[in-house]
Amino acid sequence: MAKILVIADIKQGVLKGSTAELLSKARAMGAETAVVAVGSNIESLAPDLAAAGSDTQFIADDPSLEQFSAGPYASCIVDAAKQFEATLIWFGFSESGKAAAPRVAAQLNAACATEITDATLEGDEIQVIRPAIAGKVIQRIKVNTEQLVAVVRAGAFEATEGITGTENVVKLTAPAADLKAVIKEIISDASGEIDLADADIVISVGRGAKDQAGVDLVKELANDMKAGFGSSRAMVDGGFMAHNKQVGQTGKIVAPTLYMAFGISGAIQHLAGMNGSKVILAVNKDPEAPIFNVADYGIVGDLFEVVPVLREEIKKVRS
Repeated sequence: MAKILVIADIKQGVLKGSTAELLSKARAMGAETAVVAVGSNIESLAPDLAAAGSDTQFIADDPSLEQFSAGPYASCIVDAAKQFEATLIWFGFSESGKAAAPRVAAQLNAACATEITDATLEGDEIQVIRPAIAGKVIQRIKVNTEQLVAVVRAGAFEATEGITGTENVVKLTAPAADLKAVIKEIISDASGEIDLADADIVISVGRGAKDQAGVDLVKELANDMKAGFGSSRAMVDGGFMAHNKQVGQTGKIVAPTLYMAFGISGAIQHLAGMNGSKVILAVNKDPEAPIFNVADYGIVGDLFEVVPVLREEIKKVRS
């Protein structure tokens, strides 16, 4: 039986939903499942890790692991992978996952694939599916090693209701400090805005907003809906939005329940960052805009006219 080890995505002591998504997919493939969690003061998460669908929970809990550092983090995962004899090692789509995955693969002499959207096991053969060239093509890749380390694209899998696992905790010993690279400080976004990666609703603004007044208008809608507020590259290049708000191939890849695009034409680089969203609503004056090809709902109109109407209708629904 194949064995799939999922790396738990923990942020500020909270287990993120991507962990359950990966474990659900692993169980659907008929694999034996385990999860590895790395951090400080996280032993209490063991019941949540089991409930997410894992039958073994490898936990590396130590004050030295409070701040992410790719070297020690990867060492803990390699330890768990060897003990579990994992066939596949899956990371969720995060900056830490993308940093640690190549290190884990190198130490295990395993193949490494990023942004996979599916995986299959046929006997001893592993195959993965991943988009390439900004989503213009879909690759089917045969893995020629016994193990595969992969970073799974955001929103690729869905958590299955009612799935649970068995609590079986295995404690890992914290590795020695990484003297080659020492994390001195982590500077986080202090704006207090919702992180795009965590948002259930994401509203993005594009060139059609024209200027700061247009950006602020759409942001008011995002505030009304308690949504993450993003943008296309055009508004970042124009100086209206910060780079950490950019959605797309060279920005963040998001897969919320609802994605709303205002004044975004839909260049392939932007679509690569949001076409995994469950429902997409697009508002654009141009009926031929490429964004409408991926949208579930489209409004052909000026966002300066559409946004105020949407805000009023949302207020009516919520009242």
